[in-house]
Amino acid sequence: MNIHFEYHDVQASGRLEELASKKINKLVDKYDFIVRADVFFKTENTSEPDTGKICNIRLSAPGPRLFAEASHASFEASISESVDDLRRQLRKRKEKMKSR
Repeated sequence: MNIHFEYHDVQASGRLEELASKKINKLVDKYDFIVRADVFFKTENTSEPDTGKICNIRLSAPGPRLFAEASHASFEASISESVDDLRRQLRKRKEKMKSR
């Protein structure tokens, strides 16, 4: 499975890529129908101190693409929330696939 990383107004970070890869690979182990993951890191100027570091993750799997976005004070928290959201979406997708 391929994981593609993009950075917008953020310097590329091997540490962030490693963290995101670990979490996404856990999803792939459980849901083997995932084909590809696209991870986007970007920063946003906000008046809120606990937001601004955005992580978007798009998964390619059978059916419509799955997408999650989170904005927190750190990329680590944004990655975790995005992956948790995708986990819920994948659980629903798998249930639909079983019922067919």
